[in-house]
Amino acid sequence: MAYDEELAGRIRELVVDEPALTEKKMFGGLAFLVGGNMAVAASGQGGLMVRVDPAESDALVDSSAARLVVMRGREMPGWLRVDPEHLRTKKELEAWVTRGVSLDRTLPA
Repeated sequence: MAYDEELAGRIRELVVDEPALTEKKMFGGLAFLVGGNMAVAASGQGGLMVRVDPAESDALVDSSAARLVVMRGREMPGWLRVDPEHLRTKKELEAWVTRGVSLDRTLPA
């Protein structure tokens, strides 16, 4: 499955003024990187992948529609997947994009 280009465009609108922003095709999706670190991506599996503080992963999974990203059968704390039906409004998408970008601002480039 190719990534959702409409979702990628909506993400782009939210991060357009972010310094040190780059876009890169990765894992079948389109990733948005801040300072070289992936913040969010329009996933090739559908929906959004977002980077979060690993210490907050379980609480976010318990309190939202997000779930842990699974790669090669292994759960990846610090990475969440949000399905498209939970990203319909600008407010829903913006909350996740802001979380990922805010974390990346704190990481070394």
